[in-house]
Order: sequence, then structure tokens, then C-alpha cells
Amino acid sequence: GACNLLAMMQTLRLGQRAASVAYWRGFAAAAGDGPVGFVGLGNMGAPMARNLLKAGHQVIAFDLNEASLGSVTSAGAKAGASPAAVAAEARTVITMLPSIPAIRAVYLGDQGLLSASGEGALFIDCSTCEPSVCKEVAEAASAKGASLVDAPVSGGTIGAEQATLTFMVGGSEGSYRTAEGLLNHMGKKVVHCGDVGMGTAAKLCNNLVLGISMAAVCEGHALAERLGLDQKKLADILNTSSGRCWSSDTYNPCPGVMEGVPSARGYTGGFATDLMIKDLGLASSAALSAKPKLGLPMGGLALQLYSLMSAHGSGHKDFSALYQFVVEAERSAAGKQ
Repeated sequence: GACNLLAMMQTLRLGQRAASVAYWRGFAAAAGDGPVGFVGLGNMGAPMARNLLKAGHQVIAFDLNEASLGSVTSAGAKAGASPAAVAAEARTVITMLPSIPAIRAVYLGDQGLLSASGEGALFIDCSTCEPSVCKEVAEAASAKGASLVDAPVSGGTIGAEQATLTFMVGGSEGSYRTAEGLLNHMGKKVVHCGDVGMGTAAKLCNNLVLGISMAAVCEGHALAERLGLDQKKLADILNTSSGRCWSSDTYNPCPGVMEGVPSARGYTGGFATDLMIKDLGLASSAALSAKPKLGLPMGGLALQLYSLMSAHGSGHKDFSALYQFVVEAERSAAGKQ
């Protein structure tokens, strides 16, 4: 009797699990059917949208910049007249926007996505903002019978072109499962970080560490230059010792140490200093709005360094150009003495 009872319970559990999987697959299929909307076709959004086209999706796209829109319509996408027009035709819409005001305008404006979204629509916001903004927009979407996941990315423009991005996703389990299929066509790794806002939280934490660690590697190499130590030897020591990090072994900021990185091509390409300033500012703002508030002293110092560098005209350069800024600022100061 006990064995039969156990067998029945196991069968029931398996049946419930199968029903759950079937439900989410059905939900995913419903939201994933038909065209996919894409709003925001900058250096990241345009190649992401083109990768969806390559994967066989019909894409309805919108961007205020006609040239950016043309770079996607020429690859086969259909142009939408506004975010609302995109939402009217696509049950799933991806956004990649440059700022919090742009996110609010695209989602909440008079011609915004939510003004025309239908019941069961899914929005995937790949922009980098603050967790509180993600939650605000997700609540507005929920009031319309739609759902939203935040899915900021890591991997830069190269990752966007090659479809090797990492997506950090915040949202319900069901929404995550629905979004995952599309995100896999634009990246190589999709991580569910928790509820809405947690994808953005992960992105801000990662870039906070990146900004600080790059500043440390830049100062280390600047000191090596001043002391007459061979830079390649220092890099070799760093990368086999306790100072090792991504900024030293994969993205070294010192010219002549590595090939194929921004420091080898005059700090062009890569991740602009002004974008690092934006992300460190968002991390600082999120820390101050947390309860209780959190001070980020190292992050604050890094933000000041990159901001000073930008004020001197290098905001467009890759953020690893901080090495050049530190060395040249010291040389300039020494020359005035």
C-alpha cells in the first residue's frame, strides 16, 4: 500500500511538472509568434536586430535616427512610424535605449509602446538604467496586461555584431522563459538574475567592479612607466599573480602590451569613457536610493577620474585610455614645475 501511494505521488508530481513545462512553452509560443519589435538602433541595437533577422524573425523597427533605421531596414526589417506603431504589430518588443528619459518616453509617452500594447505582450528592455526605473516601467506594463523583463547586456559592440552577448535578465520565471529564446539569437549566455530590476542590478555591480579595477591597472602600469619597469614584464607578473583581473589579462590598457584591444589602436572602439561614466553614475545613484543608503567610496573616486578625463576631451575614447590620461597628466604637471 505504501509503495503504491509513493508511486501515485511520484506520478502526480511528474504530471504537474509536465503540465507546468507545457504551460510555459505555450506561453512562450504565444508571445513569440509573429513579428518582433525593436526600438533603439544605435551601435548595440542595430546589430542585435540584424541578428534576429538572420535567425529568421520578422522585425518591425523604429529609431528617431533615419540612418540607424536604414541600417536595419536595408537588412530586411520593416520600419514602424513610432514606438506605438511597433507595439500595435508586435506582441514581443525589444528596446535598447541610451538613457532613462528615453526609456520613459518610449514606454510611457503618448506615442509610447504601452499606449498600443495588447494583453499578453512581452517587453524586453536591454537598456542600462536603474532597478527602480525597471520596476516603474514593469508596473505600468502590468497595468496594461503586459509583462516586462530587464535584460541589460555585457559584451560590447563586438558581442552585438557576433551574437556573443551575455544577457542579465530580471523578471518572472514565465517571462524569462519566453524571452530566453529570442535572446539566444543575439547572445551566447542568458542568465536569470531574479525579479524585475535584478538584471540591471547585476549589470551595475559588474561595471562598478570593472571601472575600479581598470583604474587600478592603469595606475599600476603608470607607476611601472615612471620606475622604468618593462611594461610587458609587469603584465606577465600581474597575470600570474594576485593582481590578475580582466582589465590586465584580457583588456590591458597599456599600449604595446596586447594586440587586438583598444590600447593597441589609439583607444578607438571598445567601451567609451562617457558610457563608463554613465554606468558608474547609475551605480552611485542606485546605492544612494537603496535602504539603507550605501556609500561607494572606490566607485566615487573612479567616477571622478573618468569624469576628469572626459572633461579634458577624451570622453569618446575607450575607458582604458585612463592609463594615457594619468601618465600625460603627470608629465604635464612635472613639466610646469
